[in-house]
Formats: sequence, structure tokens, C-alpha cells
Amino acid sequence: MEKEKKSNDSSNTEPSSFKLLVSFPSGLSPSQVSVEFGDNYDRIPHSDLTLENTISEIWEQRSVQNKSLFNGNKFRYGGHVLRAGGESDDEPHVCLHLGLTDYRTFVGTNLSPLWEKFLVSSEDDFVLCQHTSSPLGNGAVVETIDNKILVLQRSNNVGEFPGYFVFPGGHPEPQEIGITSHQNVKELPDSININVSREMFDSIVREVVEEIGVPASSLSVPAFIGISRRDLNVRPAAFFFIKCNLDSKEVQQFYSSALDGYESTQLYSVSMIELENMASRMPGCHRGGFALYKLMVDTRKIT
Repeated sequence: MEKEKKSNDSSNTEPSSFKLLVSFPSGLSPSQVSVEFGDNYDRIPHSDLTLENTISEIWEQRSVQNKSLFNGNKFRYGGHVLRAGGESDDEPHVCLHLGLTDYRTFVGTNLSPLWEKFLVSSEDDFVLCQHTSSPLGNGAVVETIDNKILVLQRSNNVGEFPGYFVFPGGHPEPQEIGITSHQNVKELPDSININVSREMFDSIVREVVEEIGVPASSLSVPAFIGISRRDLNVRPAAFFFIKCNLDSKEVQQFYSSALDGYESTQLYSVSMIELENMASRMPGCHRGGFALYKLMVDTRKIT
């Protein structure tokens, strides 16, 4: 397991630079991933009220420029703890700490031109993100039956990184399990943490189906391989490994009718060497996802 692993980029704000917040090269099953959900993992407003007020100002500006913007709720990444558990004491287990945030606050903190002002540096050189929205994204490294990896090229319709290469992904969605606010959670069953944990895995399958077009029945149960955070605007994303029982030609046929095809212009089925060459044109969090996948592949070779 690795924490705060930096890429080799010289600048911490290069689009492709990243840190690995945690990694599980052997992959974790749903039973090895739990969630503690609560408002104590929500964003803490900044004490600088002038800076804090820029969140609303930036959102209003963006809303005027783009009428299609929608302020939906997202899960906020508030850290994690590693625990022993499962069938043996040696089986790894991670508990993700998740709060609530929304797209408006994401635009006004992480995506703000002033995003670095929302950060706090600690004595041990860790970057503290308590004042940023930091919604937890997700991504899937999908491997076909003929051992190709699926990579999308983003279209010009997207707000971030048009033209860049990415793995299929998006966000786990609070509304999918009935969460609209913390007050609303009090009215839900006591199994809310279990439901949020399940959404971590269900959401990535949905994203692959919507963006690639393959049927869910062709995909294995996702294995959680870690969390990457890009250095540019400290954007975190959980990554999963998924095996697809279709070959790359069959996948290309399904892609032509993908629901979210407008988000990408092309689907590539590539080898590890080809993916290595594409990595410099990936956003940092996705380049970190590639690093997590490489750790998994290296672990396979050893075992």
C-alpha cells in the first residue's frame, strides 16, 4: 500500500502530475471496502470570507456562460483508514470517509483560478484539502479478453481536459441511493454506510456501460485498486480494475451506440506499451489510475 506517492513530473501543477493516496495492487473486493458517511467529512468553509465569496461569484459567471450547468450533489472524499478484517487478519480492508458536496462548490474551489488559496500545507508536507470540495470521481481500467485496455479520447463538449485520453468513469451518485442531504439521511435505514459502499462499485459499472456501450453482463465484479489525486486542483478519483469477456473488436461495435458517446470522440483498445505512450496526455488523476494498474500488473508477475 502506498500513500502520497508523487509522479516524476517536475511541477506539482502540471495537468498530468499526481499522487497516489492509497493503493491495493492485489485489488479489493466489495467486502473489503466499507464507508463511513457523515457531515464531519464535509468541506470546512475558509476563514477568509472574501475568498469564500468567490465560490458564488465563479458559479454565477460559469452559469451565464453555460446554461446547461447543473448543481448536483456528489460524495466528498474526506480521507480513509486501513483496517485488518475479513476472513483472516491478513486480508486488507479500507474504510472510506465520505461527506457531501456539490458541483457548484467544486467549480468554485477545485476548479477556481484561486484553487491553491484553498489549500493548507501541513508540517509533514502533506497538502490538506479541508477547504476544497474534492468530490470523489471514479475510473475503470477495463481489460478485454484479448488483453487490450480501453481508453477514451475526450470530446470538445466536456468542460475539463478536452482531447485528453481517459479511462471510462465519472462519479458515484448520492441520489442513486436516495441521499439528497444529511438531514435526509436521518430518514433512511441504518444501512446507509452499506448502501454508499455498494454505490462505489455499482457506479463504476454504470459508467463503463454508459460510456463504452458494453452490456453489464460482460463485466466482472470491479476490484478496487486505489485512489489517485491529480496535483492540478487536487482532484481525487477512485480506480477499479474490471475484466470484460468481449474482445476489442466486439467492444468497438458496442461503442458506436454508447449512451454517453458525446463525451468522447474515439475508443482505443491498446496494449500496455501503447498506453504508456498515451499517459502524458492523460489528466493527472487518470495517469495515477494507470500507475495503480501497473502496480497491479507487477504484483501479478510476482505471484
